[in-house]
Amino acid sequence: MDDVLLSLLRSVDTPTVCNAIEVAQGKRGFNGFTRGTMLTSDPAGVMVGYARTARIRAVVPPTEEPDVIKARRMAYYKYMSEGVQPSVCVVQDLDVPNAIGAYWGEVNTNIHKAFGLSGTLTDGVMRDLADLAKNYPVIAGSIGPSHGFVHVVDFDKPVRVFGLEIKAGDLVHADRHGAVVVPLDIKNGLKDAIKTLVESEKIVFDAVKEKQISFEEFEIVWAAFEAART
Repeated sequence: MDDVLLSLLRSVDTPTVCNAIEVAQGKRGFNGFTRGTMLTSDPAGVMVGYARTARIRAVVPPTEEPDVIKARRMAYYKYMSEGVQPSVCVVQDLDVPNAIGAYWGEVNTNIHKAFGLSGTLTDGVMRDLADLAKNYPVIAGSIGPSHGFVHVVDFDKPVRVFGLEIKAGDLVHADRHGAVVVPLDIKNGLKDAIKTLVESEKIVFDAVKEKQISFEEFEIVWAAFEAART
C-alpha cells in the first residue's frame, strides 16, 4: 500500500470507506462489514492494515502441557511481530457470547504496538482502559476486569468477528463504527472513489448545512447528488 493511500485511509472513517468501496465497485450491495454494536477504547482511533489473525479462549484452562501452551504463545507473538505492514491484529474469542478473559489491556496493547500493529479488532474483552497503549485503538465486544484462563488456541487462520469473516492478509479498516474488509481488487481505485464520494456529498452539505431551503430547491440539489454518486 502506498503512503498516500495509507494516509488517506487513516484520515477517513469506516462508513466513508464502506461507501467508497461501493463507488469503486460501481454498485450497491457490498457486505464485507461487521454487524452489531461494539466498544472502542479510543473514539477517534482508526486502524488500517493487513490482518494478523488469532483465536483465544479464557473461560476454562487449557488442557495441554504448559510447555505446549508457552511455545504456542511465543509463536503467536513472533507471528504478530512479522508480516506485511501496516497490519491490524484481529482476534476471535471462542468464548463469545460468554467471554470473560480480557486479553487486551496495558500489557498486550503495548506489546502489539511495539510490534508495529496499528490496533486490535476483537469480539472479546478489554480492560485497563486508562492504561492502554496510546494511539493503539482497541475495538472489542466487552469490558471486564479479569484475564480468566486466557490462552491462544491458534493463529494465522480465518476468524469470524462480529459476523465478519477475516482471513490473514485481508485489508481491514476499522473505527468506532465497526470494520470492513477492503476487496483487494479495488484497492488501487479507493483514492478516486473516496474523492468522488466526498465531492458528491459536498453537493448536499453546501446546500443544507446551517441553512434553510425549500423542497423545490432540495429536489434540484438531490438530483445533482444522485447523479454524482453510486
